[in-house]
Amino acid sequence: MLYYLNGLFVGFLILANVLAVKVFSIGEWMVLPAAAILIIFTYPLIDVICEVYGKEAGGRTVRTGLIAQVFAVFFIAIAIELPPAQAFVHQQEFETILGGSMRVIIASLIAYSISVNLDVVIFSKFKEKHGDGKLWLRNNASTMLSQLIDTALFVTIAFFGIMPFKVLLTLFITQYIFKFLASIVATPLVYGLVYVARKFDKHKGIEPSHY
Repeated sequence: MLYYLNGLFVGFLILANVLAVKVFSIGEWMVLPAAAILIIFTYPLIDVICEVYGKEAGGRTVRTGLIAQVFAVFFIAIAIELPPAQAFVHQQEFETILGGSMRVIIASLIAYSISVNLDVVIFSKFKEKHGDGKLWLRNNASTMLSQLIDTALFVTIAFFGIMPFKVLLTLFITQYIFKFLASIVATPLVYGLVYVARKFDKHKGIEPSHY
């Protein structure tokens, strides 16, 4: 089951980078990048991996996600620079959707590297203390704190000096409120995936240490 969880995690990360160019609003007070609808699932996936397969497996998944993102950025850059065929009349749109700015890309990679590794560490510390109990506590505590760091780093690195401080603060607060609430809502998903992963591996006769 670990391989399926890894595939989902990496796939969500890559797709989130593509969706980030779209911004949507909830009411009149919350504006978010479309990537938020995927990013809120990546932390629960990491927590499930740490819960079932351990801290080292979680760390490997984080590193795999980082490598995949770097390769994605590299190949997207190559694709953008390739001379378009005469029949392809959407080069500008292609660049707009997939190009992004280097500053935003760097901000995303730095925020990801620090926050998701922090999530693994915090989750594992709580698991060492509580064993298999209180999954809801370590899931929410690790996710809420790591997403706080992720949001703060990304907003600061990507937009500081470009947007007024008041706008930056609003962007940070609204994004984090959304992620905070999403973390709570996703708690049953974590329990469900942990149950499915353990049952799947038991059915296949696979021990977590096998991975």
